[in-house]
Amino acid sequence: MSHIGRPVCAHCGAPSTTRFCCTGCEGAHALVQGLGLDAFYRRREGADGALKPLDPPSADFAGLAGANKDGSFTLELIVSGLTCGACIWLVEQALAAEPDVLRARANLSTRRLTVSWRGAAARGNELAALIARLGFRVAPFSPACLRASEDAEGRELTRALGIASFGAMNVMLVSVAVWAGSDMGPDTRHMMHWLAALIGLPTIAYAGMPLFRSAWRGLRAGRLNMDCAVSLGILATTAMSLSETMRNGDFTWFDGATALLALMLAGRVLDRAARRRARQSAAELLALQEGAVTVLGEPHPVPLERVAAGARILVASGERLRLDAALEDEAALLDTAATTGESLPRHFARGEALAAGGVNMGAPFTARVTATASDGSLAAMARMLEQAEQARGRYTSIADHAARIYVPIAHVVALLTFLGWWFLGDLPWQAALVPAVAALIITCPCGLAIAVPAVQVVASGALFRRGVLLSSPTGLERLASADHVVLDKTGTLTEGRPRLLPGGWNEDDLRLAASLATASRHPLARALSRACPDVAPAQGVTEVPGAGLMHGETRLGSAAFLGLAEDAGMSLYLARPGAAPIAFRFEDSLRADAAAAVRAFQRAGLGVELLSGDAPDVVARIAREAGISVFAARATPEAKAARIAALTAQGRRVLMVGDGINDAAALAAAHVSAAPAEGTDLAQAASDFVLMGGGLLPLAEAVERARLAQRAARQNIAMAFGYNIIAVPVAIAGFATPLIAALVMATSSLAVIGNALRVGR
Repeated sequence: MSHIGRPVCAHCGAPSTTRFCCTGCEGAHALVQGLGLDAFYRRREGADGALKPLDPPSADFAGLAGANKDGSFTLELIVSGLTCGACIWLVEQALAAEPDVLRARANLSTRRLTVSWRGAAARGNELAALIARLGFRVAPFSPACLRASEDAEGRELTRALGIASFGAMNVMLVSVAVWAGSDMGPDTRHMMHWLAALIGLPTIAYAGMPLFRSAWRGLRAGRLNMDCAVSLGILATTAMSLSETMRNGDFTWFDGATALLALMLAGRVLDRAARRRARQSAAELLALQEGAVTVLGEPHPVPLERVAAGARILVASGERLRLDAALEDEAALLDTAATTGESLPRHFARGEALAAGGVNMGAPFTARVTATASDGSLAAMARMLEQAEQARGRYTSIADHAARIYVPIAHVVALLTFLGWWFLGDLPWQAALVPAVAALIITCPCGLAIAVPAVQVVASGALFRRGVLLSSPTGLERLASADHVVLDKTGTLTEGRPRLLPGGWNEDDLRLAASLATASRHPLARALSRACPDVAPAQGVTEVPGAGLMHGETRLGSAAFLGLAEDAGMSLYLARPGAAPIAFRFEDSLRADAAAAVRAFQRAGLGVELLSGDAPDVVARIAREAGISVFAARATPEAKAARIAALTAQGRRVLMVGDGINDAAALAAAHVSAAPAEGTDLAQAASDFVLMGGGLLPLAEAVERARLAQRAARQNIAMAFGYNIIAVPVAIAGFATPLIAALVMATSSLAVIGNALRVGR
């Protein structure tokens, strides 16, 4: 294998006089072929030697593997050397070829690899060794690894930008003297040209490497990317300027080449900074879990990764809760601002779920871990943020397709401009090259390519900081077009923490009902469990979504579920053989920001209605307090989904907000949907947004933010197209030098990024 006559290693691509640069590469190549994955070498765009095999990993990954509910194990690794989509493909396919591997997914942005398998935990060491034999370095995934992978590329871009800016400023000083010196002699001008070349050539050679490498990888893969057009424009301008320097022409354009490079790198750094906001949010969430945990019965603090679900932990005053847990003491006071955005600490009672990330503001307490670090709420939020950072909506796809079409068009326009001026304009080829290079630079669709992704990333980061987590690639676009809101009541419009009222039942009734209620996450069932936290859960309980629970012939649920005529709303009824039904009545209060959120929805032009399965008098009272005039009671899950379908048939684009299992069908059927963080897993899985703070007002503000984001995306696309419509004829007509073209093109990219950053304010 060779690149332009230079022999390279058949596996890693490093310079080599033999087929393989080392025995490690020869072994890795044999492994890839043995797995039947030699298509990797056709797909790879270039790994710059990153695939050179390393020593087998020395860490013990078996202890870091987390056990899943189905008996399988999951391990998260950071993989160094992932440089392109082909590397991702190779790693995933190599693991998928193992018969016991259930799932393998790698993320190019964060270098995180998640692999699940059946069998023993010790298998994790063998799978990690397999990745190492392919030529990648593996280590346990941690927030520190995430930050390190971010910093390396960021430092390279920043360093290149600094050198390009310094070189461009100095070349500009020399060039201004030439442009302004009308009485300058030819010898002096010649010296100034060479001085500009001495500054510009090293600047372009070093600072241009990030763009040149990207362009080269694209060419090796058989496609033209934006960096191809930019690199060609820079190199053509440089070559043309060097030619003019050698023949002592009137002008050179080293200033244009270095200015274009500096401005392109500035746009790249700004775009990276905007994208990093989403990744930084994920890193900050994972950083909340760094450290060790005090496990009762253990003599020393235990590393977070080794704490299993069910372990009892002690959280000291001022210490951060690093794992999801259930409170075992009477009460706890937690500051949850880092994850929910709530400004005041929250009080929790015995048995309540405590989400990881909160800081203990009260006395020390004990809790029982409910999820491992990799399966907990912080890890789930970080994964959602990663998905949002890589999200691709309708506008993103339009812009990407347009950019791919534009790149070959840019080269054709530049070629036709050159031929037109050379043959039809009767200019020497050196002079004809000037407007051709200017046209090539101006037609580069850099602004178009970043027009929408920059908006998407900035908006998702801004929403997260406000407590709204985007979990769908197209959620922002659909939220911006919503014109009607349907709200669930319990847990959505109300606090979702009902309180059990006394009367009509005794201690034995309560203990029996609570033993069944522990099997459900319905707000009323959870309130019943909180009222009797020390009861043992009943085994074999079956839940009927939105109706109740069954345990043999004993039932706990709504009046309709038990076939009772009475229904006082906010009530659960216990029915058992040979005994009269027992009623447990509850009360719930409106969320503090519910009325303000309803008004905000209405100001934004959205219709608002309340749809609840509760009793009519309770629903009417809550609707009156919230300021909602349209409401319906006794709505079953089927009725909620049917109402969404009816509104959709009327041409409405419905935003559905609900938290329960009985809301899942309506959430999935809606145009766009949201669920509180305290809601059921099923409700969150069916939703496009998760409300981390628990309140509704951030969602109302998110509607305005989404509309602003879509306006910014449309403005960016219009600016990118409009700029080309105006600038391209000017360049073809010969009225723009490469310097002017560089300034105009880069300015359009910076304007697009600046407009996107406006969404985050």
